[in-house]
Amino acid sequence: MDMANLRVGVIGCSGIGTTHASGIVGLPNVELAAGCDFVQSTLDAFKEKYQDNWDNISLYTNHQEMLAAENLDVVTVATSDHRHADLVVDAANAGVKGIFCEKPMATSVEDADRMMEATERNGTILSIDHTRRWQPLWRHTHDVIVGGGRIGDVQYVIGTLSGGRAMLFRNGTHLVDAICYFADSEPEWVSAELEDGYEDYNEYKGDGGHVPATEPSAHGYIHFANGVRGYYAGGPKTTLSGFRVEIVGTNGYILISDKGATLHQDDAVETIEAPSWDMTGIPAGVRELVGLVAEGGQPVSPGSEGYKVVQIIIGFLTSQQRDNGKVKLPLSGG
Repeated sequence: MDMANLRVGVIGCSGIGTTHASGIVGLPNVELAAGCDFVQSTLDAFKEKYQDNWDNISLYTNHQEMLAAENLDVVTVATSDHRHADLVVDAANAGVKGIFCEKPMATSVEDADRMMEATERNGTILSIDHTRRWQPLWRHTHDVIVGGGRIGDVQYVIGTLSGGRAMLFRNGTHLVDAICYFADSEPEWVSAELEDGYEDYNEYKGDGGHVPATEPSAHGYIHFANGVRGYYAGGPKTTLSGFRVEIVGTNGYILISDKGATLHQDDAVETIEAPSWDMTGIPAGVRELVGLVAEGGQPVSPGSEGYKVVQIIIGFLTSQQRDNGKVKLPLSGG
């Protein structure tokens, strides 16, 4: 990968932000130029962590000052969920060539619309951190097993998210994206029922993803333009542990989780083996984006895919307010 003096800035420099920065460690001619965070002690720790790699990282508590001063090529955004939109829009308008933004892309359709408009108008590459798209098992299953026709035509995709953090925006965004990933089509309409006690939850009221009680889980249905049906099942009190997706086709089905994947055809069960990658997950996503800024192309998790997820999640909330009825997509952000 041939980089040409690319300058990178990170907005949100605590845990996930430090993981973003790890994706560019060791790349020639790529500099971690700046970090931005509200908290000075977080900035100091961030700089100390990477001072052996870059000894001149500038620190800011105001992202607009950083964007004005640093002439950045790439910006990564690792802030609370509801803060993403302004940061992405400002970075795109400042001339940043590529942005890696944490999930969910946004917490309203209006914000997602603003992000898409700004990045498209400025020619900015936008990548959304739906992390499993950079995990070898999930990519191989999508590209080679499903893409290679091993289960025939996909008919429906069932996603299950359980446990105390089965929150619709914070972690449910990953499951909605996984359903969209394997459905491989535009969502046309949805219906849903939110977790008991959240019947009046009509817009995002979370705290950035920290306290699970600030967001509901949900059960939802997604109808895609190609005829694939998606089923979203999330709940904090279920016994099934974790994150699982079932992809059902005309000639077989696949069960996949973060622990492994199996292909089922008639009475035969085959373990799906993941290829070996040098880098996976979030660091791989950041590294992909840096390469695209240098060489061109589109990310595996572009803004347009993140936008689908926002539409579906807000569609679920809207369905709840319409007696759990059918909601046509796309929704307007006005």
